[in-house]
Amino acid sequence: MIIRSDELEACINGSLGEPHEFLGMHPLADLPGWVVRAWSPGAKKVTLWQKDGSVSYEMKMLDSRGFFEVHLSDITQPFSYYFHSFFKDREEEWKDPYSFLPRVTNLELQGFSQGWDRRPFLKLGAIPCSHDGVKGVSFTIWAPSAKSVHLVGDFNNWNHYSLPMRSLGSSGCRELFLPAANIGDKYKFRVLGIDGILREKTDPFGWQFEPPCGNASIIASRSNCNQNTQIPSIDPMAKPLSIYEIHLGSWKFNPIENRPLSYLELADELPKYLLKTGFSHVEFLPPSEYPYGASWGYQVTGYYAPTYRYGTPDEFLVLVEAIQKLGIQVIIDWVPAHFPADEFALSRFDGTCLFEHEDPRQGAHAEWGTLCYNYGRPEVRSFLIGSAIAWLDRFGINGFRVDAVASMLYLDYGRKDGQWIPNKDGGNYNYEAIGFLKQFNQAIHEEYPSVISIAEESTAFPQITQPPSTGGLGFDFKWNMGWMHDVIDYFSTSPEERSSSHDHLTFGAIYQFTENFIQAFSHDEVVHGKGSLVNKMNLESESDRIANLKALLALQWAWPGKKTLFMGCEFAQWKEWDFNSPLDWTLLEHPLHAGLYKLVADLNHFYKNHPTWAKSDHTADKFQWIDCHDAGGQTLSFLKYGELQEDTLLIACNFSDQLRHRDWGCPHEGSWKVILDSDSPDYQGEGAAGGTDFKTFHEQRNGQPHGLSFSVNRWSVRILAQKK
Repeated sequence: MIIRSDELEACINGSLGEPHEFLGMHPLADLPGWVVRAWSPGAKKVTLWQKDGSVSYEMKMLDSRGFFEVHLSDITQPFSYYFHSFFKDREEEWKDPYSFLPRVTNLELQGFSQGWDRRPFLKLGAIPCSHDGVKGVSFTIWAPSAKSVHLVGDFNNWNHYSLPMRSLGSSGCRELFLPAANIGDKYKFRVLGIDGILREKTDPFGWQFEPPCGNASIIASRSNCNQNTQIPSIDPMAKPLSIYEIHLGSWKFNPIENRPLSYLELADELPKYLLKTGFSHVEFLPPSEYPYGASWGYQVTGYYAPTYRYGTPDEFLVLVEAIQKLGIQVIIDWVPAHFPADEFALSRFDGTCLFEHEDPRQGAHAEWGTLCYNYGRPEVRSFLIGSAIAWLDRFGINGFRVDAVASMLYLDYGRKDGQWIPNKDGGNYNYEAIGFLKQFNQAIHEEYPSVISIAEESTAFPQITQPPSTGGLGFDFKWNMGWMHDVIDYFSTSPEERSSSHDHLTFGAIYQFTENFIQAFSHDEVVHGKGSLVNKMNLESESDRIANLKALLALQWAWPGKKTLFMGCEFAQWKEWDFNSPLDWTLLEHPLHAGLYKLVADLNHFYKNHPTWAKSDHTADKFQWIDCHDAGGQTLSFLKYGELQEDTLLIACNFSDQLRHRDWGCPHEGSWKVILDSDSPDYQGEGAAGGTDFKTFHEQRNGQPHGLSFSVNRWSVRILAQKK
């Protein structure tokens, strides 16, 4: 097989799409023996050696840029060999990457190509391994329309043309096994697109990434990838779920170096804080790799790797395990709704809209300037679901909060008439996204039955938390955005106006049990000019605003549904959240703020340890109003029933600026005790409501067979239980 001048030029200039046809060892059709070709840019001489070093052959230079060839006329069959290159100032011994058959085949990639491979990362990306008895790294990338793909990195001094990759054919993937590559090497792919544009791309399946200003992937060990290590699930709806939402980079700073805590520093401090505060779960804003700090991680470029910002992937694992060791579970925000248009990442990956839609009416996110995934492509579904499974396999996390689900479900989300394409039935549901979300939830729950999934979804889309088998999307929980907005609107009104907003407190009960809701006060409510949660309380004095925040959080914990609270809200941070600054921890030195913090810890304690408080979160017949009509008095009262009579909780709220003494309906005769009062002196409250032990009287009140007479101070919540 004689190489033509145009073929040789294609090898050298980087336009070669099928390098293994020319490089490596090949039989000669018209001449006896074999030919071996080496592409060693800059080399002055190259010698070929048999594997055992017993025989060597000096190769002929075909081109001064570093192309060499040797004709072995006396060889009847191929043998194992290596090269020795001589440069002007150095020598290098290397194993020919073009002497290996593909490590991965189209048959093995079939699941990826058809959209059902849950672990495509075992085949694609940069995988340290042994191949044909040789240690190296297997590189595989999906780029079906690329004219050529070259591997560049530390292992070839970032030479643009020395390592062209082989096309595997029908899968659309390119492959190269490189003995010279090692764990810790940085690398990228140079993709010559079908549009003729050369783009330098980071690895979509990258296991680790470098700090800026670079964006290269880093070859990482796969040794800590353990599958299916979690215990079988206990019904998550019946378990306490109290989530502390945190942005890792702005929770706390290293005081000496004035920087965010590292993963290892967080591992030392965060678990103890979570345990003391009583949260059952912690939720990280997206920890995946991202280039733009102000996106807080919601514009992901590295779906398979923790961000470099706070340490290595192994150190991230230390953080997760330190939290779990104290019995607290870890949830991460996961963002399959969109991705940034950065040139180095997924955008127009092979010169086509490979991951996104070509038509901007489908492919461009109208609100965020990002790109929308094409869920109709099987490979895209495999890529995304593989990302979720990788976080479970690799780091043993306990759940996902899926961001921006509403933007996935609706084709017209954020778009005006004429700016979107209807589905096949003429409607606005994104059938492909719906199918993807069902597939995602089925996959993670089959692989890890104990894992939970939470949808951030702000519309009335049906059956978000019903299983796919009955037509649902399969999420375990959904953020209750409507309740959150209504309740904050109520507390944001002045005392004299609250009576006219009373329905904001009660309307949520109408739909509370249509889904498995989480009542969430998240990062979205304390940023972009919205102010902190405590400053939403529309009152003049700081003490009154903190009193209202205590009442608000007590209502949140007492209300049906699970709980989520963003960091800093637990001690009434005054300033709006700033991702570049730490929380104002000095506030905990002030009694009013410390009082709120203690209240949150006690709410978590009671919620987690009460036999049925959490168990009845999603059971409609366990919730009953006592009085939801007292708009004028600005009070609210309801019951939460348990399995036994003594499990019943009576919640009485007074959101007015006056102490209220009244009779409250009660379902059970006997003695009752206040188990929590948000206005207690224990929480730096006024304690003006007085007594905490009461006996029922035998007259009906509020439709209940008995009554209790007691006070609730202004801007406070009291929770009572029957004395045993």
